Amino acid sequence: MTASPPCGALDMLAFLPARDFARTQQFYLELGFERVWADGRLARFQMDGCAFMLQDFYVEAHAHNCMMHLRVAKLDDWWAHVNTLDLEHRYGSRLEAPARRPWKMRDFVLTDPGGVLWRIAEHCRNT
Repeated sequence: MTASPPCGALDMLAFLPARDFARTQQFYLELGFERVWADGRLARFQMDGCAFMLQDFYVEAHAHNCMMHLRVAKLDDWWAHVNTLDLEHRYGSRLEAPARRPWKMRDFVLTDPGGVLWRIAEHCRNT
């Protein structure tokens, strides 16, 4: 028999690596996240009810195998927003256009300056 936890979970935060801590913070601010707390080695970013910690720590193999998934209400608006930021030239980000995925989502891909991959997604309206 599996024991039940003593109380409900409130949230979960991923800790993302940053090759250049200051530059990566600027990337996330421009993307639209709010930095709600920071010291010299960690920064908490959030947008609405979603949050993550950025850390001044970098191992390339870890960063290039790290993936975040952000579900949004209007993917096309997000795609338009990201395209106005010129992230590819300014931060070396990789962008892939929105596409329908087999897991019943439509998403686009972008990478942060250190190589962390993000999938920005919305549920497909038609299955």
